[in-house]
Amino acid sequence: MKKWHVVSLMFSLSLVLLIAACGGGSEPASDEGGERNEAGNEEVFVLRAGHSLPEDHPYELGFQRMAENVEQRTDGRVKIETYPNSQIGAERELVEGLTLGTVDLVVTSTAPVTNFVPELGVLDLPFLFNDRETAVRVLEGEIGEELFAKIREHGIIPLSWGENGFRHITNSIRPVHTPDDLKGLKIRTQENEIHLAAFRELGAQPTPMAWTEALTALQQGVVDAQENPAIVADQFNLYDAGQKYMSLTGHVYSVAVYLLSEETYNKLPEDLRQIVVEEGQKVGAYQRDLIVEMEQESLEKLKEQGMEIIEDVDITPFRDAMAPVYSTYQYQDLLERVLNAQQ
Repeated sequence: MKKWHVVSLMFSLSLVLLIAACGGGSEPASDEGGERNEAGNEEVFVLRAGHSLPEDHPYELGFQRMAENVEQRTDGRVKIETYPNSQIGAERELVEGLTLGTVDLVVTSTAPVTNFVPELGVLDLPFLFNDRETAVRVLEGEIGEELFAKIREHGIIPLSWGENGFRHITNSIRPVHTPDDLKGLKIRTQENEIHLAAFRELGAQPTPMAWTEALTALQQGVVDAQENPAIVADQFNLYDAGQKYMSLTGHVYSVAVYLLSEETYNKLPEDLRQIVVEEGQKVGAYQRDLIVEMEQESLEKLKEQGMEIIEDVDITPFRDAMAPVYSTYQYQDLLERVLNAQQ
């Protein structure tokens, strides 16, 4: 009887080993434990894409379009996971993450990138571009390519230029028609020396802070005002944060840029990296078109929510008041070229 139990036990063990040998067990997808595609024979690369704006903002919609195209073209070998709303860091942290290889893809305003490429500060100068079409032409021309080359020197691969629209001023105190109306107002700005200097010239009291902190500051009355495109005021419900007035100053064309970590690029096989870059080069134009479509919708929604929109703003006094900031910009030759390219 005991002998029969031994034979039975040996038979059971042999059966388990046979099943495992035939693939019934689970084994790592690669030597590093990575995923494999549906065919089970090629490694899957999962890229993390981050930005600071909501999931219905064109930043995110652009990344989703890019993710869909990349996954389709690579037969599922590259997947892009998106993290809107500063889920994996505010803009400055995301840009730093690109240089460290801890973040793979980012779309951001250019302001945080100036920490690495100060020449980009030219894009933050108030009233730099005559209109959106002119801005796009300059950015997608020789000057834009030179700025891209500067970014590449810091372990970041620029993919395409996007935008966040023209920046306008909102506040909780009074309608702003002239620079005098801004005097004494505490206004949140980006952590950007040019923006700070420009609003000091207007007589305001600029306070730099990350956008993740700005919403609380507005709600608690720590600051009275902020400046951002209409779509941001809409999607972050700034009317619920006490912002009663929006003045359409359009003082800065808010340039954005889609970026890829060079470390990520180098980890991808050559055929896959080419597809990621190609789709990244397309996404900026798609995202800009979405901004144009959604901008007017946002203004209408802000009006419906009770925000007073001051549309008939004479920008000349604002432009004149901010003009001294141009002389503080370090790269005057570059500034002159940008201005001449618009003539």
